[in-house]
Amino acid sequence: MAITKEELAKEHKILKGVLKKINTKLEESGLKLDVEEEKRREFLNYAWEFKDQMDRGELYALNSATSQDEKRFKDEYEYFKKLNRIKNNPYFASLLFKEDNGTKHVIYIGLTYLKDKLLNNIIYDWRAPISSMYYDYEVGPASYTAPEGEIKGELTRKRQYKIIDGKLVRLFDNDLNINDDMLQEVLATESSDKMKNIVNTIQQEQNSVIRNIRDKNLIVSGIAGSGKTSVALHRIAFLLYKIPNLNSSNVLIFSPNQIFTEYISNVLPELGEDNTLQTTFQDYLINSITGYKSVESFLSFISRYYQGENPNPELTTYKQSDEIISDLDKFATWFSSNAKFKKGFTEGEIHEHSAEELNELLLKRYSKLPYFDRLDEIATKLCEADYKGKKTKIKTYQKLIRKALGINLDIKNIFVLFFKSKFAKMKMTETEIKEFLNCSEIKYEDALVYVYLKGLLAGFNYEKYIEQVVIDEAQDYNKLQYLIISKIFKRSNFTILGDVNQTINPYYKYKSLKDLDTIFKDSKYLELLKTYRSTAEIIDYTNKILGLNHVSAIRKENNVPVLTINTYDELISNVNILKDKYKSVAIITKDDESAKKVSEKLGDDFALVNKNSVFFQKERIIIPAYVAKGLEFDAVVVYSDKNSRYTSKERNLLYVACTRAQHQLIIANIK
Repeated sequence: MAITKEELAKEHKILKGVLKKINTKLEESGLKLDVEEEKRREFLNYAWEFKDQMDRGELYALNSATSQDEKRFKDEYEYFKKLNRIKNNPYFASLLFKEDNGTKHVIYIGLTYLKDKLLNNIIYDWRAPISSMYYDYEVGPASYTAPEGEIKGELTRKRQYKIIDGKLVRLFDNDLNINDDMLQEVLATESSDKMKNIVNTIQQEQNSVIRNIRDKNLIVSGIAGSGKTSVALHRIAFLLYKIPNLNSSNVLIFSPNQIFTEYISNVLPELGEDNTLQTTFQDYLINSITGYKSVESFLSFISRYYQGENPNPELTTYKQSDEIISDLDKFATWFSSNAKFKKGFTEGEIHEHSAEELNELLLKRYSKLPYFDRLDEIATKLCEADYKGKKTKIKTYQKLIRKALGINLDIKNIFVLFFKSKFAKMKMTETEIKEFLNCSEIKYEDALVYVYLKGLLAGFNYEKYIEQVVIDEAQDYNKLQYLIISKIFKRSNFTILGDVNQTINPYYKYKSLKDLDTIFKDSKYLELLKTYRSTAEIIDYTNKILGLNHVSAIRKENNVPVLTINTYDELISNVNILKDKYKSVAIITKDDESAKKVSEKLGDDFALVNKNSVFFQKERIIIPAYVAKGLEFDAVVVYSDKNSRYTSKERNLLYVACTRAQHQLIIANIK
């Protein structure tokens, strides 16, 4: 139904009134913050001046008051920042909702809330329970879950707004048709260097992931372009809103690489939240491994395969396998039971401890502890017994105990011992062992085994302050990694997102991410089966690479077919056309060598991005496929030549390369 002139005039008037209220609120809040800051400063000066004259009770009361004031000030300041962010674009949608009891609501939805002086909502936060109806229902019967229970009724109108710099540019009424005008307008825009929020176009299947708080762990399988990463970030924003006392420092995102971390860095601030803690599994390996100058990255590990630099792929496959997990578990159990004391020790002249006494403590009393922790507990117990509870000589006892044990407890040595033992189904050659012991950089596949073995014997470092963990590109983590992560964050809730079709690890692949529910108990498995990134022409082409047929395209067709070219002249000609037509253009190669070759052909017009890059401008780049994961571009040229053809075993990598394209895809098979 068309919007009447009277309705349009009314909406302009409402917007004008809301903008005025926001500016008034900002002025009031700014003055309040100035006054509060002055009070805080005076209070702290007073507390410092008279602290020596106060008793313990007064100091406690003073600290409590200070903490409460700090919290109020921080809350006010955070809301001030959010309100300032929406002052020129206060809302993006509205609903008319009539409850079954006859109560009517006009609900305007924005990035944050606004209340009047009577605390009535003028704007609702998009994460508020009542706002969920915008994402979940068409016009007609609808409901939402309020603190007092389910509220049922009828949506009589859904309206969307495009507001720029405080001006109402466009508005229209719509239902939940995912081909709606606003979504198509967003999809038609050119990509940018940073990922943007999708709060005004979140779809129902995405919303079911974002707002799920019933399940402890979510495992989300989403096809290429289904918005997995955006969903993950909006879910974080929702959890920060919904869960009391959860803040950004309690949330950790595992990103695939630093390029990806930089790419997503704007989303949470756009949603009014601080960026969370972010890491890569590589960072954890670096912090956990001693004895090496560096640890090979996952991308370097992948690069070795595609460059043909792995002389023993069967051994690498074993090190990456699920099978090695049980082998390491059995070995660690055996080691912990058989690495006994063969002699005792004497500390000083009178404190003597026999091998029998030490083994009694090692194998019985402290048998439930990790092996290395047992040794430390024995040192503590004996030191305290010998010196009447004093612990001043614990380090001396630790050294004496390890000497009495007579076993090399360096994890490097134990690693080698495993591969020489009956528990390892594949052995390392003497040459490989020598390289492992003497190299300055530990290989990625060895690093995973090293860290897991170390955790079994020395315990895994427990991170108690992390309550929510988000893992993106989940298909690129093997089960050994997930076991390590689950033991480190053993009380955390997990959101795990990936796509088995985008696996780039040639040594490991899941049949389904649902397999992870054996590690993460109390899990809900969800699927995102619609793609918002690519045109139908691109999706039809990429489907054929892997024999897929379940992908649903949302973008309207642009009638630009996928083009195949065979010469450098055609490559240069088409690249020049793409540069004039689109904002972001990527030439995606199979490996680093091909990327360098293309870079030399095209000169400085395109930036060369590799596994070591951290910052980059996305407008014109040349990038290997395994580094391009998670990114998207207006146009993509997938390059290969006689030295870098994709084999049948590398179809997943080709699929990753092709699915980075939004509007146009060119396949360059250079002869």
